[in-house]
Amino acid sequence: MNATEIKNRIDKASELDFGTLFNQSIELFKKVWVQGLVTLLLNVVLAIPVIMVIYIPMIFLGIASAFTSANNYDSFNETGFSVLMMFLVFVFYIFIIVAMSTIGLALKATFYRICKLRDLEQLGKDDYFYFLKKAYLGKTIKLSLAFSGIAILSAMMCFIPLIYALVPLSFIVVVYAFNPDLPIKDIIKLAFDLGNKKWLLSFGLMFISGFLAMVIGFLMCGFGVYVTSSFGQLPFYFIYKEVVGFNDENEQLSRIEQLGIE
Repeated sequence: MNATEIKNRIDKASELDFGTLFNQSIELFKKVWVQGLVTLLLNVVLAIPVIMVIYIPMIFLGIASAFTSANNYDSFNETGFSVLMMFLVFVFYIFIIVAMSTIGLALKATFYRICKLRDLEQLGKDDYFYFLKKAYLGKTIKLSLAFSGIAILSAMMCFIPLIYALVPLSFIVVVYAFNPDLPIKDIIKLAFDLGNKKWLLSFGLMFISGFLAMVIGFLMCGFGVYVTSSFGQLPFYFIYKEVVGFNDENEQLSRIEQLGIE
């Protein structure tokens, strides 16, 4: 499916029912909560090496700075070393943002692919590293940079634009998950088109599902938050499914069977 066809489907999208989408999200959550938990745990596990890469050099630089300060009273050299430290910290900080954003976006996109497999009862393995492989790694990094840039820019504008951007940003991951071969600019544009078209519905579902996931998670002794966190992502999958859909034989056969039953 190309960008033009997706855009036409978004423009012609009919009204969606809040209750139906919410109930569908609950039913799908029963099938994918384990995969959602695994995705979250993988995100944490993969973040540890990134954090270590950042903090180990900083520890050595801190030790070197301490020895320099103790043995060298030349204020110029000390100032120069401090500037170098600040520059390195800034570089490390940018690196960790890019790395964490890339990992998070890749795993979330993979989770949506798994949701499709479970929802349509298709055969396929849960390849959690699908978007971190060589074929898509470069695009995932570039898209995560664009994602972070939009989020940071929105936050800098008094956070009000960020509230608006939350919906299109969420759709960026969904559009990428099911159309990884589209150009990045088309992925972002289509995500904003879909977000604009269904903004109020999407925001309402995101708020209600996220709130319920948090409350139920806390009632499960706190740790349950990790189990229920993926529930807040499911409404975006169903909105994309109902508006854009998927062009594969299994889905078409499923719809024919449903029409036959009705």
